[in-house]
Amino acid sequence: MVLPGLLLLLLLLLAGTRWLWGWWKLRSLRLPPLAPGFLHFLQPNLPTYLFDLTQKLGPVYRIRMGLQDVVVLNSNRTIKEALIQKWADFAGRPQIPYGKKNLDLDLSLGDYSLTWKAHKKLSRSALMLGVRDSMEPLVEELTQEFCERMRAQAGAPVAIQKEFSLLTCSVICYLTFGDKDDILVHTVHSCVQDLLQAWSHWSVQILEIIPFLRFLPNPGLWKLKRFQENRDDIVREQLKLHKDSLVAGQWKDMLDYMLQGVEQQREGTDAGQLHEGHVHMSVVDLFVGGTETTATTLSWTVAFLLHHPEIQKRLQEELDLKLGPSAPSSQLLYKNRMQLPLLMATIAEVLRLRPVVPLALPHRTTRASSISGYDIPKDTIIIPNIQGANLDEMVWELPGQFCPDRFLEPGKDLKTLSFGCGARVCLGEPLARLELFVVLARLLQAFTLLPPPDGTLPSLKPQNFTGVNLLIRPFQVRLQPRNLMPQDQGQNP
Repeated sequence: MVLPGLLLLLLLLLAGTRWLWGWWKLRSLRLPPLAPGFLHFLQPNLPTYLFDLTQKLGPVYRIRMGLQDVVVLNSNRTIKEALIQKWADFAGRPQIPYGKKNLDLDLSLGDYSLTWKAHKKLSRSALMLGVRDSMEPLVEELTQEFCERMRAQAGAPVAIQKEFSLLTCSVICYLTFGDKDDILVHTVHSCVQDLLQAWSHWSVQILEIIPFLRFLPNPGLWKLKRFQENRDDIVREQLKLHKDSLVAGQWKDMLDYMLQGVEQQREGTDAGQLHEGHVHMSVVDLFVGGTETTATTLSWTVAFLLHHPEIQKRLQEELDLKLGPSAPSSQLLYKNRMQLPLLMATIAEVLRLRPVVPLALPHRTTRASSISGYDIPKDTIIIPNIQGANLDEMVWELPGQFCPDRFLEPGKDLKTLSFGCGARVCLGEPLARLELFVVLARLLQAFTLLPPPDGTLPSLKPQNFTGVNLLIRPFQVRLQPRNLMPQDQGQNP
């Protein structure tokens, strides 16, 4: 017992010395105001709590996270100044002190470098060029299959979040692996769920506040690493299958496209040269970042429409006017999405009120910079409070209210920051927006959303914020088909 105690004391002394040295270096700078206290990150609704602090401290301030200060940005103006106007200063990522293997190969959490830029370019090209032509037909096909499954459960309460999650996982599986086999989809879906639950557990999250605890026994961290190994086994198997069947100059999915892109780069002498490990981690980011986020936004939309049936009715009237109650899929094209302005406005309003990643992912300054006149030293961790920016009264009138019509007002160019901005903008934004449009259009065209028989409406209060995502509380919905015979349409089973 003496040796572990001495080790812990030594770590505390080293951390304290480092903090004092950092304080001494920063004493002459004009830093953002510091929020008193040390337990900010334990707040159950952290994004809203951080936004509320702006009433006393302004839109830019510091909070303590363990022994280091973190700068929080809470307005459109300050976030855009940092991530767009001075993007190169704020494009870095902090090191993750737990359970993240191959961090230098990771696209979402990897640090900014020439290799990272090449990695991002390859992944974006795979999404926008490799599967661009097949993306919309695929989402349409899988959405139609989803609606048929829902029609088989017509009138019965459905846990819609899980159904959306399986749908978005199917889309990613098909785009990435060229396969929508049910066994593969459920295997990947289960893996993603395990990872997200393990990552958001308090025993893992506390390591961000007290990093040296990673040296102590931690069953939660061990579980996370086991799930990561399982994840990597799934990806390695798919990589092998794709390499064995690869034909030069041809690709059927994103994995084929990226493998060929890596092979072409090997013939050059780029400083940002990539290898198979980068392709592996691109696949990981696609699944972890592209499955539950979109499914959660779809679930939030259903919840808001259950609370606002008048908006749902207007949406269905818009769809019927433009498409008819049973229009063929060829008439529903994403390029014509502005013919459905209320649907686009509703999606925008849900993304504004419930951004799935409300605090984005943390940034790190690559060099000394400034925001709103405050000095920001090199290697400072920056948290863009996207939810706070989306509630900014300087931009939004009555920001806490659900009002899609705000996006229909002529002469206003309102845009949310829900997918981030600048060099680190969400890579999957085009796919996510396509999925939201197609799934919601087809769902509302085919069904009327109703609460369960007892009339219980879903809570619009998010679950306690842990990890990264702003999760909705579980709820059920009834999907009543809209193509009933006239004498049946007045029934409410």
